[in-house]
Amino acid sequence: MSQAKPPYSAVARTSQEMSSQHVRFAHEQHLSEATDIEESELFDMRARPTETMEAADNDALYYAVSLGSRRRTRKGRVFWVTVLSLVVVSVVGMVWLYSDGISWMQRSKKRNVILMISDGFGPASETMARNYVQQINGLPIGYKSPLDEILVGSSRTRSKDSLVTDSAAGATAFSCLMKTYNGAIAVAEDKMPCGTVLEAAKLQRGMLTGLVATSRITHATPASFSAHVTHREMEDLIAEYQIGNYSLGPVVDLMFGGGRCHFMPNTHANVSCRMDARDLWSEAQAAGFNTLSTRKQFDALDSHGSGAAKALPILGAFASSHMDCEIDRDAAAQPSLAEMSAKALGILDAATKKKNAGFFLMIEGSRIDMAAHTNDPAAHLRDIIAYWDAIAVVRKFVEEHPDTVLISVSDHETGGFSTAKQLTPEYPEYLWNPRALEHVRHSIEYISYKLLAQPADDQEARYKYVRDTVFADWLGVKDSKHEEIIAVAKETESIRLRQLLSDVISNRAQVGWATHGHSAVDVNLYAYGLNAHLLRGNQENTDIGQFIVDQLGLDLGKISGKIKADRVIQGTHAIKESWLGRRDLDALDHYPAAH
Repeated sequence: MSQAKPPYSAVARTSQEMSSQHVRFAHEQHLSEATDIEESELFDMRARPTETMEAADNDALYYAVSLGSRRRTRKGRVFWVTVLSLVVVSVVGMVWLYSDGISWMQRSKKRNVILMISDGFGPASETMARNYVQQINGLPIGYKSPLDEILVGSSRTRSKDSLVTDSAAGATAFSCLMKTYNGAIAVAEDKMPCGTVLEAAKLQRGMLTGLVATSRITHATPASFSAHVTHREMEDLIAEYQIGNYSLGPVVDLMFGGGRCHFMPNTHANVSCRMDARDLWSEAQAAGFNTLSTRKQFDALDSHGSGAAKALPILGAFASSHMDCEIDRDAAAQPSLAEMSAKALGILDAATKKKNAGFFLMIEGSRIDMAAHTNDPAAHLRDIIAYWDAIAVVRKFVEEHPDTVLISVSDHETGGFSTAKQLTPEYPEYLWNPRALEHVRHSIEYISYKLLAQPADDQEARYKYVRDTVFADWLGVKDSKHEEIIAVAKETESIRLRQLLSDVISNRAQVGWATHGHSAVDVNLYAYGLNAHLLRGNQENTDIGQFIVDQLGLDLGKISGKIKADRVIQGTHAIKESWLGRRDLDALDHYPAAH
C-alpha cells in the first residue's frame, strides 16, 4: 500500500516567509498557516479507509515532528546570523573609529586652539600679582585674577637632559610632544627635526596659524613651533624657516613680536643683527608677506572687515630685538600683548569665517621670564598683569566662539621667586610689601642701560643721577641710604649693577630670589572652553601638546617624515650666549647696534 506523501507545501511556505526581513511576523504567520493546513488535511482524512487513516496518522506525526524541527533550526539559524552580523559590524566600526574615525571626526569640525605661554611664570608669581592688585586697588580678599578663575591643574617642566628645563626644550615639549635636550628648537635628542602642532594644523587641517610674542619672534618659544635648529642661538636660520625657506614652505600666516634685526642684512649695520648679508625682510615681501614695523602700520590693519583675509600672511616686527618690558613700553610706539592678541584673533577669525577650518594661535608673554632673570620684581609684576589683560581678551573670544579652547601654561618658572625674604639673622617677619612696587617706573634692564651710558669719571654727577633720577624717580625710593647710592653709582659691570638694583627693590618689597636662571618647580595649568576639563590634574608638559593633537586629529609623525632632510645647523656663526641665566640679561650688549 502506497503511503501519502507528507504535505511539504507548508514547509516550503514557511521557508519563503522566513526569508523576509520581518522574522517575527513571518514566524507567527507560518504557525497560523501550518495549523490551518493540518486541520484541513486531518478533516478530510476522516472519510478515508482505516489504512489510509493510519498512513495519514503517520504522515501527520512525521509532518509535526519535521515542522517543529525545521522551525527550531531556522529560528536558531536566524538568531546566530543576526548575532554574528552585529559582532562583525561592531568590530569593523570600532577598528575604523580608533584607527581613523576619531581623526576624521576631529578634522570634520571647525575648531580653534589658542595656546598661551607665560614664559618663566611660576605659582608664587601669580600669588604676588594677585596680592598686589587686590591691595593696591582695595579689592575684596577673595579677589580672583583672570587666570585664577580658569585654573585646572599643574604642569611638570623637566627636559630630557635636566630636571631644570630651558625655554627651547620646554616649548618643544608643547610643539612636538617630546622631551629633548636644553637648547633644542623642535629637534629630537638625536637632532632630527620633529613635526610641530602648528605645522600639522596648517598642512593636515588647512588651518590658519599665528605666533604672537613680546620677545624676538625668532626667540626660543615661538621658534619651537615654526623652525628646526639644533640650538636656540641660531636665530638667523630660525628667521629663514619662519618665512617659509624649507621643505614645507610658509606655514605661519601671522607673526607679531620683535626681532626685526634677524630679518635684516648685515649691510645695514644700524638695524641688523644677522651674520650674513641676506635680506629676509625683502624676501618675505617677495613671498607675499605684509611686513609691518611701526605702531601706525599695526593700527591700520583691518581685523574684522573683508580686508582681514587679504592682509595675510603678516610679518609684524615692532622692535629690532625684544619688545620693551611692559613697565617701559611706549604705547605710541609698540602695541601691548593684549592689543596684539586682539588683533591676531580678529584677523584669524575673520579670515576663517566662511571656512570649515579654524586657526591655531600661540601667544607668549615673553618678558615675564626676562624680568625674572634680572630678579626685577616690578617689571615681572607689570608683565604678568599685561599677560592677564591678554588672557581677558582671549577669554572673551572663547565665550563668543564655543568651538575654541584656550590653554595657558608656563614652560618653566624663573628666578626661584618667593613672596618672602629674610633680611636679618633674627627670626623673620611674616610679611611682604606690595606697595614697594607701586611707584617703580622702569625696569632694571632699562635703568642699568641708561646708567652705564653716564660718564664714569664724574662720580659726583653719577651720585646725583643715581639719587635723584634712579632711586627717587624711576624706582620710587624715598628712603634711600648713602651706601646704596654709592654702590650703584660706582658699579660699571652690567650683571653686578643689576643685582644691586634688584636688592634695592626686592628688600623693600621683601620678596626673594634663589637664582638668575630657571627652577624645576611645577607650574600652573589653566584652560577654558572646548574640552578644557580634559586637562584637569597634574600633567607632563608633553601632555599639553598631546591634548592639542587629540583636539585637532593631527599626525606629527607624517610631518617629521617630510622635514627629516631639512637643515638644522646655521651656516654662519651664531651669537653666543655666555651662560643660561644671562641669556636675556645682556640682550642690549648682544645687539648694541639695534638699540
